[in-house]
Formats: sequence, structure tokens, C-alpha cells
Amino acid sequence: MKESTKTAQVRSKDFFDKYFGGRVIDIGGGNDAVTSSAEVFDIEDGDAQEILKYKDAESYDCVNSSHCLEHMKNVPSAIEHWWELVKPGGYMVVVVPHEDLFEQKIWPSVFAGGHHATFRLNTKESWSPVSYDLFELINNLDKSSIISAEIQDLNYDYSLQGKRLTPIGRKIYKWRRSNNYLKRKISELIYDFFHDNFWIKSKRKSGNPIDQTTWNALAQIQVVAKKTN
Repeated sequence: MKESTKTAQVRSKDFFDKYFGGRVIDIGGGNDAVTSSAEVFDIEDGDAQEILKYKDAESYDCVNSSHCLEHMKNVPSAIEHWWELVKPGGYMVVVVPHEDLFEQKIWPSVFAGGHHATFRLNTKESWSPVSYDLFELINNLDKSSIISAEIQDLNYDYSLQGKRLTPIGRKIYKWRRSNNYLKRKISELIYDFFHDNFWIKSKRKSGNPIDQTTWNALAQIQVVAKKTN
């Protein structure tokens, strides 16, 4: 499922009305823009790491980015450039994978290619050699006022952390990711009845780690900030 579409499940109408009004740019939005009126900036439009080469500073009421910052080679520099796009009084909304929920203490990530960083929230310690505290990154931006910062874990099953798929689990896992509606529904029924038979302990070398975000789970951090005048 698309990430912005999934995240919309935990956002109210008031959230959309407040933060995604006016002129909005969605960095890394692809074919799943945060709103239908948002201007999407993706890889075919240029390098988001150097977005000020393509877009004017202080020209957007809201800068949104979902699951893009982790692809930047220089995370602090990228987010500073994104912040410059925000008008005084405007907002920035950033969503990134949570390193404990998504990567699950495995680096490099086995679930997604092209990641250069992991993220935590209000935590000093990290197992990751490339970890950033998203709250700290955004709070340190010039004229930044944090409005909210939260871990979003809708439908995330914490009991599956540190486990791997059995052979039958791999089949059910594949079906749950299928575009075929019937296969997905059948896999859900089987999963509900035989949940405990699909997993093995992580100390076993066989099996694949479990990426729940390929189903309907969220495993991410969201921070919303306002640029003060």
C-alpha cells in the first residue's frame, strides 16, 4: 500500500485543513501525493538533496515529505534546504521510517534499497551507525517551532519483531502483498487461524525478516514544525 495513503488513516480532516492548505510541495511524493492539489517533486524533477536549485526559497505554505529523507546522502543538509522552501508562518511535515520498527536493528536495511540513514525520536542512544533523531534535526532548524512529534504504528504487530518467516509463512507473506484481492483475503483468513505457525526465532539462520509495512502497518515517525516569523 502507498505510504501517504496509509498515513492518511491516522490524520484527521482538521490536520489536512490546517497543514495542507495553500501552496504545498510533496518531496518524493511519486504517484501518491499527500493531497490531489500538492505539487510533487520527485527524482525525475531533480535532486531533492539540492532542491533550491529548482525551487525558490520561502515559496510554499507547506513542505511535505514522506519516506524520502532516508534516501538523502546528506540528511542535515537536505532538510535545511527543504526548510528554506517554507514561507514564514508555514509548515513542514516529515515522515520517515522508525529504525526500531522498520529496520529492526538490521543495517544496511534488508527491506528497502537506497537508504542512507535511519531515524529515531527523542532518543540519545541508537544501535544504528547512521542514525538521526528527527525531533532534534528539525528543532535545530532556524525559526523552527515543533508542533507535534509522534511514532505512528497503526496495525504494527510488536510480537513479530525479532522473528523470521517459515516456508509456509513466506507463501502467506507473498499472498498478503499481492495485488490480487482474493489472494489477500484468503491469506488474512489463514493468518488469523494459524498465526503462530508462520514464524521462527531470529536466532535461526533460515527464513526472511518480516516487513509489516508491505501489509497495512505503519512503522514510522512524523514531525510537524512551523516556521516562526
